[in-house]
Amino acid sequence: MAILWRGENAKTLHVVDVDGVAEGKVKHKDLIRRMVQAVDIPIQVGGGIRSYEEVEQIFELGVYRVIIGTASVEQPELVERLVRQFGTRKIAIGIDCRNEKLLISDHKTEAPITPLEHAFQMQKLGVCRILLSVREEGSLEHKLDFESLRTLAQRTGIRITAWGGVKDYHDLIRLQELEKYGVDSVIIGKPLYQNTFPCQDLWRINEQQLVDLGPTRRT
Repeated sequence: MAILWRGENAKTLHVVDVDGVAEGKVKHKDLIRRMVQAVDIPIQVGGGIRSYEEVEQIFELGVYRVIIGTASVEQPELVERLVRQFGTRKIAIGIDCRNEKLLISDHKTEAPITPLEHAFQMQKLGVCRILLSVREEGSLEHKLDFESLRTLAQRTGIRITAWGGVKDYHDLIRLQELEKYGVDSVIIGKPLYQNTFPCQDLWRINEQQLVDLGPTRRT
């Protein structure tokens, strides 16, 4: 899939080690290394990353950026050290929330601070990018909360990536309206696998004629 998305002109790949989220450490380092070697675009990785040593190991795989979630709440000093050592472009913070409550660990536990308070704390530590995920009430499903995205970007001055909730290209057009506030990128997963976007019909036709499976393959 990494090669397929690169062939369809993805500029960055977002990889979550779901097993790592459950166990509190990245489990699939060899697979991540092979993905990095297979494509010529940046890959960012998140999922259960909670120590300096593990971040070091992930960067040694060739990963461009590491996403810190729960650990940024429980160990803010770790974020400060990572930003100082690897730079602001290399470390991003994942903020997961529901009903304006910050979620950690299993996406169900509520942290003692709000998403905005946490964002301000991260700003003071030098963080320059946040991935904001908003969950539906009573569910783990993502939703697009345009107001939360705009507010977080405007009040903190941090670049914001909308993480999940996009259903179709109409959502992307609405998100473009937030770019002037600092919401400058979006992570899309499930809709791409469901061939939601009109351009994907052309991609599927193109793939039927492919003989080269290289990372920039085109007919």
